[in-house]
Amino acid sequence: MAKPSEPYQYVVVESYLPNRRSGLHGPVHIRPVAGQGFPTIMHVECSKELSNTNRYPLGTQFRLRAKLTDLKGGGEFLYSSWRWKYEVLGQAPAAR
Repeated sequence: MAKPSEPYQYVVVESYLPNRRSGLHGPVHIRPVAGQGFPTIMHVECSKELSNTNRYPLGTQFRLRAKLTDLKGGGEFLYSSWRWKYEVLGQAPAAR
């Protein structure tokens, strides 16, 4: 069941390799960057272009318009239409 009352907002996300891929499609996934009120383990449904490592290196950050939603019997995730434009912010700073 969707959450029709949730507003769309701009969120910074990044590409990453999940530790577990059971039930997931493809090796590279997108998650929200920390500090925005969303857990970094939350999945983001968006354009597959963001997961294309030939175009964007792993760890690239993007700014996109998304909303919190869920599926019946599933957990919450962020949704952004694959048709919408997104902004490439670059790669995340290296961890120390």
